[in-house]
Amino acid sequence: MNNHLAYLQALLQSTIQELDFSAQPLELYEPINYIMRLGGKRMRPMLTLLGYQLFGEEVKKALQPALAVEIFHNFTLMHDDIMDKAPLRRNMPTVHHKWNESVAILSGDVMLVKAYETLLQVEDKYLRQVIQKFNQCAIEVCAGQQWDMNFETLPTVTEKQYIEMIRLKTAVLLGFALALGAILAGASQREVQELERLGNFIGIAFQLKDDLLDVYGDTTKFGKQVGGDIIANKKTFLLIKAIELAQKEQRATLNYWLNATQFDKQQKVRAIMQVYDELNIKKITEQKIESFFQQAFQVLDHINAPQERKNNLKEFIQFLIERES
Repeated sequence: MNNHLAYLQALLQSTIQELDFSAQPLELYEPINYIMRLGGKRMRPMLTLLGYQLFGEEVKKALQPALAVEIFHNFTLMHDDIMDKAPLRRNMPTVHHKWNESVAILSGDVMLVKAYETLLQVEDKYLRQVIQKFNQCAIEVCAGQQWDMNFETLPTVTEKQYIEMIRLKTAVLLGFALALGAILAGASQREVQELERLGNFIGIAFQLKDDLLDVYGDTTKFGKQVGGDIIANKKTFLLIKAIELAQKEQRATLNYWLNATQFDKQQKVRAIMQVYDELNIKKITEQKIESFFQQAFQVLDHINAPQERKNNLKEFIQFLIERES
């Protein structure tokens, strides 16, 4: 990662570390400090800073809005973990496991309010546009999460339906993050829209990579329970393609494990992974991921900004392509 990207990451990290939610009652605020300091790639606020630096000079002007994006993102994680019954987040206990579900719900609610409060530091001339875009993004994220839960009980989900779900659940926030930076730097409406589209492509590719790592990732690097999607019958891209391509015996194996109500978790993961391996699902998923990243690069090529600044964003996207966690 080049010096400029390292500088932006350090700037973000120091700003996040300075956050102090220390009001009373402690049970309400301690979980917020906990999840905000668990680490992570800080990808979304980085995209806000990179979106800003494409067109603007003083990147620190975008720091608080970028922080709002990160607060909102962590709010969604806190609530998603409850719904997914996830035990780990970034290789640490999730908030509802460390405290309880009621605490996690309430602390998450405060985080949503804090995200709005932090966004209010945007210049007045951009504030209405930013809040409207943020509201739309937040609603779409919730819609994506609901579709994700709906898919768990649907007998079949198409690839097209799945891609649209992850666009809503994951990608629109990346699109908003990039567009937010561009808005704050005074970019044209066209550039803002193009960066939003670029962020959507990155987000879809990112979630597909997450799906892949959930099955084939290293637990110590991935920071979450590997195989969690298989255990929960998540209709990921991998499972959808496996169902589509499965032959008779493979389909029978998938149906057995998808319908089993009592099972050994690791045995289920191994059995479904074997079907994935037989059908070359890993390579098919990697090709799909690559196609979305390439679409993002094509949009970036047509953004009217200095090449050096575009290269910073391009390098960050490359980092996301190569990630192992």
